[in-house]
Amino acid sequence: MLILTGVKKRLLILLFLFISLSGAMAQTRAVRGYLMSYKVEEGDTIFMDVLEPAWCFPRGRKMKKGDWRKEYRLVYNFNKVYPYALAARRMIRQIDSTIARDVTKQSQRRKYIHDVEKELFRLFEKDIRKTTISQGVLLMRLMDRECGMNGYDIIKTYESGFAANFWQLVARMFSQDLKSKYDPRGKDARTEQLIQIWESGYWDSFYYSIFMERPVKVHLEEIRLQTEVKKK
Repeated sequence: MLILTGVKKRLLILLFLFISLSGAMAQTRAVRGYLMSYKVEEGDTIFMDVLEPAWCFPRGRKMKKGDWRKEYRLVYNFNKVYPYALAARRMIRQIDSTIARDVTKQSQRRKYIHDVEKELFRLFEKDIRKTTISQGVLLMRLMDRECGMNGYDIIKTYESGFAANFWQLVARMFSQDLKSKYDPRGKDARTEQLIQIWESGYWDSFYYSIFMERPVKVHLEEIRLQTEVKKK
């Protein structure tokens, strides 16, 4: 008859718990994954799956650690703000169309622009407040590409020259320039490459190849301005 001391009993219990836990973990690992499709040909079962595209890049200049962080930050920021630039393009077209079609007086134009500003704040204020300075700068450059107007031109067109000059002065205090134009062959060459990947339809795979996770999607396609010109 085997007699166990208190210490041996505790060791035996711990060993039993460890074996049970190991078995549970093994069972957890065993059920991971997903069901694969298959077909049977001449008695043989052939499993089939679809692999994500692999992104291969040509050997470029050797980048320092800080340069890689800058590259990753650009990809991350682009994913976050580019949908807003596309939304801005659609909205500016809508605003211009409404003004050309329905606005006949300067007072109506000012009232309509004021109502549009309130609507935009309602739709985007919470999201825009969460953006960083670098994301804001990138968004302005992308809006210049998509809308054909830089930040200064947008403010001057829909507000006034005084407002544009005021915000240009504020931007200068933060070493930024609202008049800066998008340069796809120079300063913004890498951003232009990201746009081409986005338009190719492979953005999700490209993003996954860098961060090993799916990009967070910003869905703005269905947003429409509900502001109308009020006739007097």
